[in-house]
Amino acid sequence: MILDVTAIKGFANIESYKKIVSELDPEKIIFFLPAGSEVCTSNFISDLVTNGIYNFTTNMDGVKYLLKKPNTFQEVSHLVKEVNDSISNVKVIGFKNITEKAGATTLIYMLRKELKTHLKSRIIAIEVEKNDFTYFNEEDMISVSKEQLKDNISKYADDSIVLVDLNDLEDETICEEIIYLLEPSMISLNKLIRKNRNIFNKLVDKKVILNKSLLNNKDLNDFEYEAKVKIFFNMPPLDERKKNPILTEFLGKLGLIKIEEDQNVNNNRIFGLFRR
Repeated sequence: MILDVTAIKGFANIESYKKIVSELDPEKIIFFLPAGSEVCTSNFISDLVTNGIYNFTTNMDGVKYLLKKPNTFQEVSHLVKEVNDSISNVKVIGFKNITEKAGATTLIYMLRKELKTHLKSRIIAIEVEKNDFTYFNEEDMISVSKEQLKDNISKYADDSIVLVDLNDLEDETICEEIIYLLEPSMISLNKLIRKNRNIFNKLVDKKVILNKSLLNNKDLNDFEYEAKVKIFFNMPPLDERKKNPILTEFLGKLGLIKIEEDQNVNNNRIFGLFRR
């Protein structure tokens, strides 16, 4: 079968191709891609190969060639490697709200601002499938669709850190590590548990922080005991308009910056009540 992908509903979405290969043998299909379109990017083609689609072309000569000699994974495997190599030069950290409105967007804004005071390279922030970043009026905070995410990360491969607001994105494999945010208010936690009673089982061994947290040491110990989840960091409510020394401590714990001993972060804490 020779399939012009523009006949596929949602042809720019890799999920559409996953449905096709789940029902049909991709080795017997030649996918005709419109030249210069959003499916002719290195990252989208990498996704095709990853999902077992090896026969694709943008012209009739390519169709004729593939009819005689279909590709195997060996012929196209380099297309996946090229994308992975370009992304591996940058540290990609994802942030995901586990409770509703746990504050990932604003936290990323504050962390990026803090990182810029410590590192000389550009710090990029990307949000997926939303446009909340536009309200910060920052050039290096951009909004993309989930299909555009890999391409945009590759674009910033020369920059040291990319912070990603994952929102509802299920595929988190592009991130080197992920920070899961919980707001530990009673209403937020009860809503979460009613929606998914097993949610804390999924967070075991994950990097979980309590954000906008008013828990003291005893409260935090009780929370960890009941939820059976170790909390990586306990972040109090912060004013995004001010410099917050606790963000330096958090970035140091993540290993993104080196905290010199003479900085004496402990003495600069505004919220000495909270355990990190």
